[in-house]
Amino acid sequence: MSKEVVNTGKLYHSISEVAKMFSVSNSLIRFWETEFDFLKPKKNRKGNRSYTQKDIDSIRIIYHLVKERGFTLEGARQEVKLNRNQVERKMDTISHLKALKKNLLDLQSKL
Repeated sequence: MSKEVVNTGKLYHSISEVAKMFSVSNSLIRFWETEFDFLKPKKNRKGNRSYTQKDIDSIRIIYHLVKERGFTLEGARQEVKLNRNQVERKMDTISHLKALKKNLLDLQSKL
């Protein structure tokens, strides 16, 4: 199941908010931070993480590759390193196709 993350308009999100968006644990998000060098949320003095929309978009890519497509962590790192734009385009296309499918099914149910 694809996790469609909607931009809430907030500038920063807590780790628990981000984990809830993707239905994963906080510890998995923290683990991904150690595995993917491009995922670096801001931390305050107490060590609390603040995720920007850019961070959430990066997590969305990691989630897609690891959880939906079954990549290993190393495979996901390589895919992002070599083909990030292509991965983002594919994810956007899938998202649009799913929205179209939903609209068509809604239309069909009204007929």
